[in-house]
Amino acid sequence: SAALYAGRARLNTLVLEKKKEGGQIALTSEVENYPGCLEGESGPSLIERMHKQVLHFGADFVYDEIESVVLEGSIKQLKGKKDVYKAKTIIVATGASSRPIGCENEKEFIGKGVSYCATCDGSFFEDFDIYVVGGGDTAVEEAMFLTKFGRNVTIIHRRDELRAAKSIQDKAFKNPKLKFMWDSTVKEVRGDGLLSSMVIENTKTGEQTVVEAD
Repeated sequence: SAALYAGRARLNTLVLEKKKEGGQIALTSEVENYPGCLEGESGPSLIERMHKQVLHFGADFVYDEIESVVLEGSIKQLKGKKDVYKAKTIIVATGASSRPIGCENEKEFIGKGVSYCATCDGSFFEDFDIYVVGGGDTAVEEAMFLTKFGRNVTIIHRRDELRAAKSIQDKAFKNPKLKFMWDSTVKEVRGDGLLSSMVIENTKTGEQTVVEAD
């Protein structure tokens, strides 16, 4: 959005991206709450249209990871892994990234049973029992998307009610393939090369349960 306004103002505009345009929305399978989005809009399709619009107004895109900044003086500097960039004005729009749940052994099983992107990896878990940790909009929407692939999908949430928007909750509770594990957190994931079990702890009683992959 910042690049669009700057480009239309005929400013010399450069967008620096670490990996790809769009940030987290590029991982979203369905977008319903963005003004003007089309029916059946996905994160990637929305970002593709926005990207073309920004290019139309003359902005350039460069892929680099910024490691440090120098903001003193009239000319600012951004030092990336590939190059150094100079500008009179810098707009920082870093967005957000996936947040690990913080359980024991989590990092060891990333890509081996632990995933942070349903649209990227959902098809890998076809006919499996899938567990999604969280109770907000993103977690519940991802869980509903995963019902297309999983035998069953269970939402693990540390509280006894969801935090997601009511409209999203209504859809989730009507989905016959979606189950809920309330007042629970994942304490540990286990396996020999691939994830095969996890330890669930009840937040109220402290009781622990081991869930085995079926």
